[in-house]
Amino acid sequence: MSRDTAQPPPVSTQKRTNIRWLTFVVLLFVGALSYIDRISLSVGMPLIVKEFDLDPRLQGVLLSCFFWTYAAFQIPGGWLADKIGPRKLLTIALSLWSLFQLLTGLAANFVMMLLARLGLGAAEAPQYPTGGKLSALWLPEKDRARGAVLMDSSSTLGAAIGSLVVTALITWLGGWREAFVVVAIATAGAGGVIWWFIRDHPREHPMANQAEIDYIEREHAIEDERDGALVTSKKSAAGFMKFKVFWFMGIGFMAANMLFYGLLTFGPLYLYQSRGLNIQGLAGATFAIYFSGFVGENFAGWIAQKWRQRGASANLVMRTLLGISAAIATASIFAVAFVADATVAIILLAVTLFFGRFLGLYWSLPGTLTVRSRAGVLGGMMNLFSNVGGIIIPLIVGFIVSATGSYFIALMVFAACGFIYLLCSLAIDYSRKLPLV
Repeated sequence: MSRDTAQPPPVSTQKRTNIRWLTFVVLLFVGALSYIDRISLSVGMPLIVKEFDLDPRLQGVLLSCFFWTYAAFQIPGGWLADKIGPRKLLTIALSLWSLFQLLTGLAANFVMMLLARLGLGAAEAPQYPTGGKLSALWLPEKDRARGAVLMDSSSTLGAAIGSLVVTALITWLGGWREAFVVVAIATAGAGGVIWWFIRDHPREHPMANQAEIDYIEREHAIEDERDGALVTSKKSAAGFMKFKVFWFMGIGFMAANMLFYGLLTFGPLYLYQSRGLNIQGLAGATFAIYFSGFVGENFAGWIAQKWRQRGASANLVMRTLLGISAAIATASIFAVAFVADATVAIILLAVTLFFGRFLGLYWSLPGTLTVRSRAGVLGGMMNLFSNVGGIIIPLIVGFIVSATGSYFIALMVFAACGFIYLLCSLAIDYSRKLPLV
């Protein structure tokens, strides 16, 4: 098959702007807002449980239902990111998810809240596929790991800040409903920020100078010369499913996120019910746990970028970092089940998320393992796996706690997820594109 290859532009002596990195800082804070939206339900759950009289099984359904539509719209979200561009899609998504967050706060009963959470899941679904698309369009291959974790660490930053913000709003405003409404208003404002700052391509951004544009295009041209990444595949997304590396990527990402989503959805309730924390103590503990994940994820991205820039192979860097991540996270969450002291349990949960959140490195894969024109849909497919796990894990935990009256078996399930994450991460070949062209 013949193919066109771009010639690298000449090296500029002008100092480069850093709009590519500012783009991912904006995605970091917008993503953090999405997780404040998500964790608001977990933080407010002790109060919601009393108001709506929910048993553990209904709690599991309510915490899971977000992921039903979030998972269902991953591939359509990735497809739309490829078709209409990240800027337009993400602006629309932010506007819709602020509306559904507002409706969650206004819900008068369990059914209304269930429907609002389903809407929120659908509205937030395009967020990460568009981020994976922007990574492919804005970053050279050697920078994608750092860009990926900068974007993905919004989950732990949002969870950490959200635990404090939502608790403070509940305390100051007198109820969980008022807190949800304030968060919805803040989210609506973020849509304007996205439209003002984000651009689909470096050449479209008024703040990016020619030196930065040339740098990005030169690195992409080198990548294209090596891999043929400018060729647009006409095959369907299902073509990815023929390759083992796709299944290792999807299942590994799902297992890693089942551990994270399990703690995100039931972590506050676990600390409240099993470790005896009150609502104020809960805020401090959840902040410490999730902020540890934020620090760990960005540490992994920094190490990966520096290591790759020094010439290390993608397989050495990714397998080492993800292998360490999965091994320590698995051991830590396993140990939580066997300690009696609440402080030690909180420290172990913080260690679990510090290392477990190295999983953000997976978000460098859509832009690395396929052509740039298909990065959005591959990111959506990968995140579909993740959010199938997000559907399953709250239901599993809810039924386990309801049946046993304890979180012990649930913690063992989390440890099993960590072990699957380890096996899949070590099996991926990070050095070759999926041969779809």
